[in-house]
Amino acid sequence: MPMNPPRNVCLLALAIAATLPATGSAEPAALQELVITAKGHEADTLDTARAVERLAPQPRDAATNTGDLFRGQPGLAVQGDGGAWGGNPVLRGLRKESVVMMVDGKRLNSAQPKGAIASLAALSLLDSVEVVKGPGSVLHGTGALGGAINLRTPEPAFSARPELSGRLNASAGSVDNHLAGGALVRASSQDHGLVLGAAGKDLDDYDTPDGEVANSGYRSNSWLARYAYRLSDDQTLSVNLQHHADRDVWYPGSRKAGPGGNGSLTIHSPRQERTLLAVDYDAHLGPGTLSASLYRQEVDRQIRAWWDLKARNQVRNDVTFRTDGGQLNYLLPLADHHLVTLGLDSWEMTADPKRFTFKPPMSDSPVANSPFRDGRIRSHGVFLQDDIDLGRWQLQLGARYDRVDGDARVMGNGPGARNEGLDNSANTLSWSTGALYHVSALINPYVHLGTAYRAPDMRERFEDASRGDGYFHKGNPQLDPEKSTTLELGLKGRTPTARYQVAAFYTRIDDYIAGRVTGAHHPRNNLPLKQTENLDEVTIYGAEAGFSLALSALNESAGELAIDGSATWLRGTNEQDDEPLYQMPAPELSIGIGDWQGPGLRWHTQVRAVAEQDRTADRFSSHTELATPGYATLDLRLGWAFANPGPFTNLELTLAANNLLDKRYREHLTEGNILAPGRGFVLSLGTGFGHQ
Repeated sequence: MPMNPPRNVCLLALAIAATLPATGSAEPAALQELVITAKGHEADTLDTARAVERLAPQPRDAATNTGDLFRGQPGLAVQGDGGAWGGNPVLRGLRKESVVMMVDGKRLNSAQPKGAIASLAALSLLDSVEVVKGPGSVLHGTGALGGAINLRTPEPAFSARPELSGRLNASAGSVDNHLAGGALVRASSQDHGLVLGAAGKDLDDYDTPDGEVANSGYRSNSWLARYAYRLSDDQTLSVNLQHHADRDVWYPGSRKAGPGGNGSLTIHSPRQERTLLAVDYDAHLGPGTLSASLYRQEVDRQIRAWWDLKARNQVRNDVTFRTDGGQLNYLLPLADHHLVTLGLDSWEMTADPKRFTFKPPMSDSPVANSPFRDGRIRSHGVFLQDDIDLGRWQLQLGARYDRVDGDARVMGNGPGARNEGLDNSANTLSWSTGALYHVSALINPYVHLGTAYRAPDMRERFEDASRGDGYFHKGNPQLDPEKSTTLELGLKGRTPTARYQVAAFYTRIDDYIAGRVTGAHHPRNNLPLKQTENLDEVTIYGAEAGFSLALSALNESAGELAIDGSATWLRGTNEQDDEPLYQMPAPELSIGIGDWQGPGLRWHTQVRAVAEQDRTADRFSSHTELATPGYATLDLRLGWAFANPGPFTNLELTLAANNLLDKRYREHLTEGNILAPGRGFVLSLGTGFGHQ
């Protein structure tokens, strides 16, 4: 087991960074913007007929949760799970169940209501986060209705002669008294490549304009080791090891009345971890390139429900979600215009939760009441994709066939436990087609039409339990997959001084999985019942935009001054209940201006304005979804980039003022009536060394 990150480790990282020699300005951003997640191979976002975001963590993000990186981005939002730790990305109104999350292309599965899987990685150890919006089942299989997100760590590389490089960042903040830091080293030679990294952070309870949010602090540490070996000029073998651990994570927004209305219950997690082991093989084979991978990725969590009346954990649940998978892709150029990808993948997710509850509540005898035992979901898929380059036209066609099986040894517990009728299989065909036309660097219209699907998760299949919407949900092993169809129209462009992306879309989801209000009540706890079923269709439509512009393109006297912004507008409807779709993000707009180029003083300020959200799912949520007032926040960042002495590069000292006006507000997608952090200041330092 890895050691918990003591506070003095973060202090040491901050002290080391503070003693490093000064360095100089950052290099201008490359004109190309390459991503892998959109097409399954490296391609420029400007050649992709769909909305794609490439987010790059900055040195000042040492203490930021990975999930929070999505806040304020076009078409994206963050679903808070009632605490400071967790933030799950929401893509075009679709939450984590409808988004495929990956780490270095390896699927990250989980099936628990508390816990944001996007936060099970340290930003300090990431190179980029790739977000592909819209249907992505052709490449990524089940769950990609809203899109796919790939958290990418640095890849090991080879060099003609031995080279050593790396980076270091550290930060300290006032709103949560945090200390955080991370370090990453890369070594390379002709036949060997190595990447080693470690990060840690320690946060106290954070402050809001109304006071401190109790039990919102936590501790976290991560490490990674990636190694690549050149077997020959045409073959490479690589290994990827990662581990992330969080300690003492609480979810204050989960607080509810305890048994019999006595005291309160609050969910917390003493320990939660993610572990990845992957082996990859790449080879030039015949006219194409073969890529093969085997991996295991685990999410191991302890979930507790603390009852303040008895000063004990009334519920204890330990569960590991293990995903074992394999991938095989063959990339084949054909003629002069076609790049064909033939791929297959297979993975199995298993879980065996062990839950104990005191029954009756005031007794001192915990009773086993696991929701299911030995659950399993298995997926096998094969796909074909053709990227066609016709000069000004870029076309993309793809199709995929999947089979997903689900089963469990036992569903429920006690007299009502079931061990028959739990297995279920579904066969699904997905397809996509897109076209983009290059008029000029700044004018590139595109259209994308595609389908996606989502097989039910373990909770929906096998768990009978009360949930945060006030209902008791009954699982259903015989659910059909959700199926979506999305049409997207967009326009994008990029030059050295400007970039933008605008998109509008319409999505229809058939066989939507949710609870049907039965009108009955649970015989033991008297909660109203919802039977998990495939309901009528859901529709979501909206528009989004993002841009950045160097004002020197309009007036040379503007120097390095630049403006940037984003906007998102969404509408969702639950046709079954004829009301707004549950927990839809409010419309929002962000505008920033600053000078963050070159050596010397840097600055940037941004206003984020979020509209009122009064379109709530009253019937679906039993009035637990509350309307949220609109708000606006102001952030300010000041920095200094130093010159370049010695071997060090890109030394940057930054002071950030977040929520500068100490605005009192709550994000609509945050569980519970928990306020966002108030005014806070963060001092951060980042630098690199060697060839970057």
